[in-house]
Amino acid sequence: MSGTRIHPSAIVAAEAELGPDVTVGPYSIVGPRVRIGAGTVVGPHVVIEGTTAIGARNQIFQFASLGAVPQDLKYHGEDSELRIGDGNRIREFCTLQPGTEGGGMVTRIGNGNLLMNYSHIAHDCLLGDHNVVANGVQLGGHVIIDHGVVLGALSGIHQFVRIGDAAIVGAGSMVSQDVPPFCNATGDRATLHGLNSIGLKRRGVSAAVQQALKRAYRIVFQSRLRTAEAVARVRAELPGVPEVETFVSFIEASTRGVCR
Repeated sequence: MSGTRIHPSAIVAAEAELGPDVTVGPYSIVGPRVRIGAGTVVGPHVVIEGTTAIGARNQIFQFASLGAVPQDLKYHGEDSELRIGDGNRIREFCTLQPGTEGGGMVTRIGNGNLLMNYSHIAHDCLLGDHNVVANGVQLGGHVIIDHGVVLGALSGIHQFVRIGDAAIVGAGSMVSQDVPPFCNATGDRATLHGLNSIGLKRRGVSAAVQQALKRAYRIVFQSRLRTAEAVARVRAELPGVPEVETFVSFIEASTRGVCR
């Protein structure tokens, strides 16, 4: 508790575990099964409940709700968890809910994510690292967001959808199928519009790798080959490029089907 600052109007359960240099702002509520890591700042009017573990150096802004029971009719009070990593920014009115028995019992947020105002992370979602979830984005249950993904404002992601590394989803999109890594998906229902070229440049992906990814994209989505044939052709023509292998492995593993 060294250096921890709790405002007199905040309600923090005696059983809660707060690391050093944690700040809890006015009128916030921290439940008895909550753990908060070092240096995390909880703003005013935040409610953190349930079995919720929060890592270090997070910023949680006013009126966020973390750990409330899932909005799932199949939830029957099981002691599921919400786990949040380090260095995340959780902005105003965000809602993050724990897992359920039907989805692994855990909702997990990685490190360095930005969750903007009014975004909703439903039960059993798994978010990787360094994602941007813009204002009003809604994730249904069991959604997987890999790493370095950008979800545009007011987009909706259907239950059980997966979005691959460094993909971007345009504002207002409704995504009902998987979005492969490095791709740009936009629309209702979302379709692919090539690669996320700006995102690839920002990640420092070389021009040669970008060209390989473009070639792989054309083979998979524009050659009219069956998926298995296209994947085999990509591997034959573009061996030894890890990003290309990530791209085709994602497509190969998809059970929901990918955006076309």
